[in-house]
Amino acid sequence: MTRGGGQGLARVAVVVRAGAAPLWWLGGFAAGIGVLVPGITGRRIGVLAGAVLFMVTAVVVASVRRKRYAELIRSATRAGKHDVLQDRAVAVRNWRRGHRWWLVLAFLAALGSAFAAPAAGGMLLAGCGAGLRLKAAWLGRRERADGALLWVRVDWLDGRGGRPVGKGVKGYRSTGIAAGDAAPGGARRRTAALV
Repeated sequence: MTRGGGQGLARVAVVVRAGAAPLWWLGGFAAGIGVLVPGITGRRIGVLAGAVLFMVTAVVVASVRRKRYAELIRSATRAGKHDVLQDRAVAVRNWRRGHRWWLVLAFLAALGSAFAAPAAGGMLLAGCGAGLRLKAAWLGRRERADGALLWVRVDWLDGRGGRPVGKGVKGYRSTGIAAGDAAPGGARRRTAALV
């Protein structure tokens, strides 16, 4: 709770997008190292399998829980004047701190899998990152279409950073499209240069 009975709110799209960059870069790095290892299946099969895994994973991650997102979006209520909007950098930092050990373990697993199928594990990890970026872009399109940004109470997120569709999330809040420091979809808001 904050002063005046308001709540701390984090942008839904920012929380979704927070994992995209580390998963993409760690996956790409693991795939690059994995190509150097001959592996049991050989490089060609490993890379082809990795390409398929990348595409399938990106589609699955981008589409999973969409019904739940849609329900929460439909039932979103207007944010109150005492609610505190969390900065984009804070939401991203919280998610990455809360998931840092999972990211390290996923990276090590992707590296280890290269001994079986070169590059496949890394491309799977990069596919997760691409899927999160696609999901954030979908949320951005919904926000633009509705003319409202979507927020979730910070204390409802599971753990540090959390999931914006976790069991503890009972609903979203909405604000005008210009609120906060992140654009629809969770990217940094671009400010026009002063002339």
